[in-house]
Amino acid sequence: MTICWFALFRHASAELAWLSHVIAATPALRQGLIFTPSSTSDPYLDDGPPPRLALQLYFDDIAALEAALAASGHLQRLDVLGDVGATQQAMLVRRYPVPDPTFRTPPGELPCTYLVAYEGAAEDLPAWLAHYIADHPPIMSRFPGVRQIEIYTCIDWCGGLPWPRVAHMQRNKVVFDSQAALSAALNSPVRHAMRAAFHRFPPFTGPVTHFPMATIAVDPKAG
Repeated sequence: MTICWFALFRHASAELAWLSHVIAATPALRQGLIFTPSSTSDPYLDDGPPPRLALQLYFDDIAALEAALAASGHLQRLDVLGDVGATQQAMLVRRYPVPDPTFRTPPGELPCTYLVAYEGAAEDLPAWLAHYIADHPPIMSRFPGVRQIEIYTCIDWCGGLPWPRVAHMQRNKVVFDSQAALSAALNSPVRHAMRAAFHRFPPFTGPVTHFPMATIAVDPKAG
C-alpha cells in the first residue's frame, strides 16, 4: 500500500532548489514531485489558472507520512510557504498500467501532469468508486503517449502543518512526456470517450478541477 500527501498553493512560490532539498531529505520518502503551472488545450474544459505550486509526496505507509508531517516532523520546514491559498490532503494511491511507461521527455522540457480533483461528494461513495475504478483507467490507458495513471481515494490522517485541509472524495492524474504530449492526448478521440464516460458516472455534486502542471521529480536520496 502506498500513501501520498498533496499540498496545493494558489499564491505561494518557492525557490525550487531549496524546496527540492527539503523534500529530498524527508525521512522515509519514496518519491517527491513538485508541480508548477503549465497549460494545455482541452476541448471540453478550462478551469482557469493552475495553482502556483503543488507538492505530492509518497510514503510506504501512514506511519511514515504522519511522522514527516508531525508538529516536530521534517516537513514543518515547509511552513514558511504560508497558508494563504494553501490546502492539504493525504490519500491512498492506486496505480494502473499503461502500454509504455518509459518517459521520452524532450531535452529542456519537463513531463506534464493533468491533476484532477473531484471536490464534492457522491450520493453513494462506494458505488461511485467501484464504477470509476472499473470504468475509467482502461479508457485513460488508451491516451496516446500516457506514461502514468494514478487514482487517489480518501484516508484519515494526522499532521501538524497548519494549512487548511480538504476532503476531496477523489483525485486522479495522467502524466505525459511534455506539455505538447498532454495537449495531443486531450485532442485525440480518447478525450471524447472520456467525456462520454463522465456522463455515465453515478450521481455526485461539487466541482471537478483539471490542472496541467509541469512536473519535477525529486530523488529522495539527494538530501
